[in-house]
Amino acid sequence: QVQLVESGGGLVQAGGSLRLSCAASGSIFRINNMGWYRQAPGKQRELVAAITSGGSANYADSVKGRFTISRDNAKNTVYLQMNSLKPEDTAVYYCNALARRWWYENDYDYWGQGTQVTVSS
Repeated sequence: QVQLVESGGGLVQAGGSLRLSCAASGSIFRINNMGWYRQAPGKQRELVAAITSGGSANYADSVKGRFTISRDNAKNTVYLQMNSLKPEDTAVYYCNALARRWWYENDYDYWGQGTQVTVSS
């Protein structure tokens, strides 16, 4: 199995910053895309940002210019630097990895347990 463990969530005032981390562990042959999703109460889970193994990133329009995704392939870790946070960024943030355990396997989606981010106004 591949385990994803997130950290870095918390409570912050509007305009503040937080940095989320997600470390992948377990039996890993290769990790392709990694990303962050979020789900606010009563809403569907949405993509926040994603990054390929080569470092190409894409962002939701709502976070462009405020959030930055990065990864350390040697550590199987992805980060999300969140600046200029707004109350509407409040959600549970989930780490995602498209990975395979063995060379002959297909890629599978793996998810972390989620970390709460709350932005007060």
